[in-house]
Amino acid sequence: MSGFTYAVGDVHGRLDLLERAFDRIVAHAGVGPYRVVMLGDYVDRGPESAGVIAFLMRREAQAEVVCLKGNHEDMMLRALAGEDGALQTWLANGGVETLLSYGVRPDGEIARAIPGAHVAWLSALPASTADPHRIYVHAGLEPGVPLGLQDEATLLWIRGPFLRAPAEAFEAHVVHGHTPLWDEKPEAAEPELLAHRTNLDTGAYFTGVLTVGVFDPAAPGGPIELLPVSDGSRAR
Repeated sequence: MSGFTYAVGDVHGRLDLLERAFDRIVAHAGVGPYRVVMLGDYVDRGPESAGVIAFLMRREAQAEVVCLKGNHEDMMLRALAGEDGALQTWLANGGVETLLSYGVRPDGEIARAIPGAHVAWLSALPASTADPHRIYVHAGLEPGVPLGLQDEATLLWIRGPFLRAPAEAFEAHVVHGHTPLWDEKPEAAEPELLAHRTNLDTGAYFTGVLTVGVFDPAAPGGPIELLPVSDGSRAR
């Protein structure tokens, strides 16, 4: 595997920040090969979820981009599939903003408003990927369990047991998002950089900061560089 891997934290409908992040990635990579790993949660809460999905679908066709599934994609798919209670859960967690980005209100004809190509793309998202030294996943891993035996729900939703687990509980460095704030990460707009894991969720939809971590696939450990992009709101 040659070239850097660029891991991008939770986007949550912030198309403006996502576009800036890709501009920085392309400029940083120069003429060399590179890989982008999106860590999930493209939809909900921010204003342009539909645009984010369309952007990522185009980018996948142009470059080596791996988009992982997040828990918000999971909620959206369950709601669209008509699972009991799933629509209410999704709407309460940012689904209203996603529907508005497609031009439909929550009481409108939801199934017709969202393109089938978008639903198919969301349904096909993998829950994890890896390089020789790292595991990339949305939320985290169950401590002490090999990647091949992890439950998908764990990869999309876990917090406490993963965040508090010691380094020896994991087979490789874990790169993830999902948790912009917790007891040991009191500043949402800053990534969490530990010896055994890297948390790149910097709360883009409410902090105005989206963070990209630059990783060398040939070397172990955390990012060799960070490429944050901002809408400038934190400076005001």
